[in-house]
Amino acid sequence: MSEKLLFTPIRIGSCEIRNRVVMAPMLMGFGRFDGKPTEKMLDYYEARAKGGAGLIITEITRINDKTGAAAFAQLSVSSDDHIAPLSELAQRIHNHGAKLFVQLHHPGRQNVGLLVGTVPMSIKAEQATKGLYGKLLYKLTPAVGPTLLKKDIVPSSVAPSKCEPAYFAGGRVRALTHDEIKELEQNFIDGARRVKAAGCDGVELHASHGYLLQQFFSPVTNHRTDEYGGSFENRMRFITNIINGIREVCGKDFPLIVRLTVDECYSYIGQPEKGYGLEEGVKIAQYLESLGIDAIDVSSAGYDTFNYWLEPVSFEPGWRKYMAKAVKDAVKIPVIAANLIRSPEQAERQLEEGTQDMVSLGRPHIADPDWANKAKEGKPIRRCICCLNCIESMQNNAYIGGHGECAVNPFVGHEKEKLVKDGDGRKVVVVGAGAAGLTAAYILALRGFSVTVLEKNAAPGGQLILAETPPKKDKIGWFIEDITAMCKENGVEIVYNVEATPETVKAYAPYAVFCAVGSRPLKPFFEGEYRFEDILTFEDVLTEKVKLENKKVAVIGSGMTGLETADFLGEKGCRVTVVEMAPTVAPGTWMQHTDDILPRLKANGTEILTGEKLCELYKDRIVIENVKNGTQQELDVDAVVLALGSFSNTLLCEELKNAGFENVIPVGDAVKVGRIQNATSSGYRAAVALA
Repeated sequence: MSEKLLFTPIRIGSCEIRNRVVMAPMLMGFGRFDGKPTEKMLDYYEARAKGGAGLIITEITRINDKTGAAAFAQLSVSSDDHIAPLSELAQRIHNHGAKLFVQLHHPGRQNVGLLVGTVPMSIKAEQATKGLYGKLLYKLTPAVGPTLLKKDIVPSSVAPSKCEPAYFAGGRVRALTHDEIKELEQNFIDGARRVKAAGCDGVELHASHGYLLQQFFSPVTNHRTDEYGGSFENRMRFITNIINGIREVCGKDFPLIVRLTVDECYSYIGQPEKGYGLEEGVKIAQYLESLGIDAIDVSSAGYDTFNYWLEPVSFEPGWRKYMAKAVKDAVKIPVIAANLIRSPEQAERQLEEGTQDMVSLGRPHIADPDWANKAKEGKPIRRCICCLNCIESMQNNAYIGGHGECAVNPFVGHEKEKLVKDGDGRKVVVVGAGAAGLTAAYILALRGFSVTVLEKNAAPGGQLILAETPPKKDKIGWFIEDITAMCKENGVEIVYNVEATPETVKAYAPYAVFCAVGSRPLKPFFEGEYRFEDILTFEDVLTEKVKLENKKVAVIGSGMTGLETADFLGEKGCRVTVVEMAPTVAPGTWMQHTDDILPRLKANGTEILTGEKLCELYKDRIVIENVKNGTQQELDVDAVVLALGSFSNTLLCEELKNAGFENVIPVGDAVKVGRIQNATSSGYRAAVALA
């Protein structure tokens, strides 16, 4: 590619890095109770180094086991026992020409109470029981953990001051004592010493995203009246003592960078009176430069303003680059920044504009470990679509001892598993060019099978076409483009406008047939007087099979499909009422998605009724009933749209089996209706397992 700056070297202090591509720190849950890396973690990081990244910054790495553990399965440098295993990670990274910095971290008030004080006990119990403790813990935690958290029967997390709990973290918060602050300062310093002893190339202090170091900066969390609170200098004292201590122990030539929230972004959620903004953030950056740090890693927000540092799908790439530019204009040391960068062209542009000196790619490196090499060679990149499955799955799987997963990259956590290339040109037909079908086709092609995909529509995408249609969901379409390009690059034939039948499939004489034919919306009967065909589904609306503009519409179901359908209709001038039987909006939905879409629905005048079920349906009205007290009310509507879920298409699989095909393999929604990650994972597993 023609990028002039992206693949040029740069120095952070004494460390020369081969290019400007940084793998940002992201917890994925590959660690152990004792904070040592598992083989999966080593493979995961090594794949990204091999993929061409210049600098890899580890996930949040704890420096204190008692109050500072943010997860059971994270890295740690809390004791000298961690030096040797960390050294192995460093060697794996160095073998591929990349550099490794370790991010030192304490969650502060953003900890989960379940983890406060329990990690030291868990480490000892796991060692004493030779692994049985962990199995029992992960068996009990999914049921017991949420109950303890809900009833607040957990220890308090710690912060500079007693303050309100962080959104999403919850629980109680107590103030650190003076002695505890001094102990934590030493914990950070000792952690850096161990990082250097392990042969790593530098450290990053995590003073961002609302964690402890940043909590000392913020008026939201620091109300202290001693030398650690009040004036600007006092609020900087904690990190100042840590930086000075690291310099004294590790020397001035050991690279030290700070990841810094330069704007807490409370103004974006309608609370401009809270926290600090960009002007204060730039002042902090200049102060840190005066202490002699080697680079600033610019970020923003915290748990209270989650979507403004880990953006959902609706955010535009580069939306917060103005923050990095403000810092770059104010300091002389290198500036690293994420800025929701999703393409090599965007990365190069922001370097040339002087927005930053290095591009930090977090989720893009989960989606494609070879991002840098592919960018350099001009090959198709599997782009991150900002669906947030990585963090949601990491959080959910942490309760059961699992790890984070990627919706578009099913290889995450399987980096060392080699595909068996034994296809020998045998023919495989894949029916359906959606997420599951194209993923299966891609992997089958890598294995050496001759693959033809039959798609009934004129373009690929399947259910993803519906998913990308609502407002601000266009990034979903990136995956369609990327997986299609990857299939074609590896010789997959895709035939469009073909309705698969036993006869059309038989013409290919396939060794195996993968049925990736998706699902159909649920459409039950209701009491009332109406024509069944007049009941619409989200599919009818999003495909514009039926166009609704400036109408009064009831959307039944407030899952994300229902909310996104309401958003789509709101953009068409419709007055929408969403009816939800559950007591809350979008039950079971990851909170970032609802935080993102609900303000837009409110702006469009959408009304959401929870705890109400649809009882009767007529041509011009519906009757809904309160699930608690049974009271009923009528709503005048021009149309009713059902968003009550979907069911699997199984007919073709049955027809093929009845026609005598032996290797008929359903994948994706044809097995079980789910989301993109479920579809890609299903396609991956089936393609790998084909013997």
